[in-house]
Amino acid sequence: MECPHLSSSVCIAPDSAKFPNGSPSSWCCSVCRSNKSPWVCLTCSSVHCGRYVNGHAKKHYEDAQIPLTNHKKSEKQEKAQHTVCMDCSSYSTYCYRCDDFVINDTKLGLVQKVREHLQNLENSAFTADRHRKRKLLENSSLNSKLLKVNGSTTAICATGLRNLGNTCFMNAILQSLSNIEQFCCYFKELPAVELRNGKTAGRRTYHTRSQGDNNVNGASTVVTAIFGGILQNEVNCLICGTESRKFDPFLDLSLDIPSQFRNKRSKNQENGPVCSLRDCLRSFTDLEELDETELYMCHKCKKKQKSTKKFWIQKLPKVLCLHLKRFHWTAYLRNKVDTYVEFPLRGLDMKCYLLEPENSGPENCLYDLAAVVVHHGSGVGSGHYTAYATHEGRWFHFNDSTVTLTDEDTVVKAKAYILFYVERQAKAGSDKL
Repeated sequence: MECPHLSSSVCIAPDSAKFPNGSPSSWCCSVCRSNKSPWVCLTCSSVHCGRYVNGHAKKHYEDAQIPLTNHKKSEKQEKAQHTVCMDCSSYSTYCYRCDDFVINDTKLGLVQKVREHLQNLENSAFTADRHRKRKLLENSSLNSKLLKVNGSTTAICATGLRNLGNTCFMNAILQSLSNIEQFCCYFKELPAVELRNGKTAGRRTYHTRSQGDNNVNGASTVVTAIFGGILQNEVNCLICGTESRKFDPFLDLSLDIPSQFRNKRSKNQENGPVCSLRDCLRSFTDLEELDETELYMCHKCKKKQKSTKKFWIQKLPKVLCLHLKRFHWTAYLRNKVDTYVEFPLRGLDMKCYLLEPENSGPENCLYDLAAVVVHHGSGVGSGHYTAYATHEGRWFHFNDSTVTLTDEDTVVKAKAYILFYVERQAKAGSDKL
């Protein structure tokens, strides 16, 4: 958006000596000393943490709006608003008065000059640090990091993704997909680029691996092969009993959180049962009578009639993506359903939702959790997305560029938004949903 407050808020010199030492992306908050999501004020160059850490950048702005009672402000202090700040990782600019990200600049281009200066500082710090890390990289695999586990240091392949400005949802999805072996191995095993002969000489072509299932164009893709399933939609006329069946392909299932659970705020709340993933799946597949706004056009009755609808799963995918509908419309706005939904880490049994369960072996119906996407915040237009994913037998929390080792107890307490389950291949007994 075009911000009208830049001229009164951007007051620091682009090469200000007041900036801290080191790379901007690792600067620490001057209040809590956290180096996660540092934001620099473009009025006074002070560094504070963002709203999804401890929110000291916003508090710095709010404190600056309180008028001084003991000292008379100078003219310069009156104009300085401490309203605009810059994300030290993505270099995006944000105005707290506008409550939005800024796309314009001052007449002298100060915002861009500050951005370029921070980028230069980051590059300089990276160059200085590269030599120090070279020996470490030689002793571990590419893009690996070192974590301390039970007092010992171990090398793992887990890296974060920089937020480029409101790209946290994309980052969370990419981290989830990259830790699903059935999906990411396809890209790892793609053959090298080849040059064609004849009329197409000089043009590059990539090999593709069609794996059975088809998309809207009839072409087979890796996405449909891994995430594709088939639903059977049964509609029955309540007047004449005519049944209509339709098969619909799907890449994910969008599940409602049943209304009786929507007032529950946390897992530990004592009153009433806890909502489970099975409750959501049952709500999706149970027989439902369509309301007056969804009357079915019965071909036998030749008019719209009251009817019932039921979903069956005709074919399960290799990777089952379950989307919990946490956002819903009210009369005036869109709200978030903050209900905790209990979900299993292992042994999600989908057999009871199949159209013909007798044709599927027990192993083909069991799924183990691979990744969870979580939305933090109160509304669809705001908030933050992170992901939990399992990698080499360990669970990690991916928060943009920050990756932390976590445990199963933390994962199961997350208020899931999207769940990725992988079909179990080996026959083994385990707890079921």
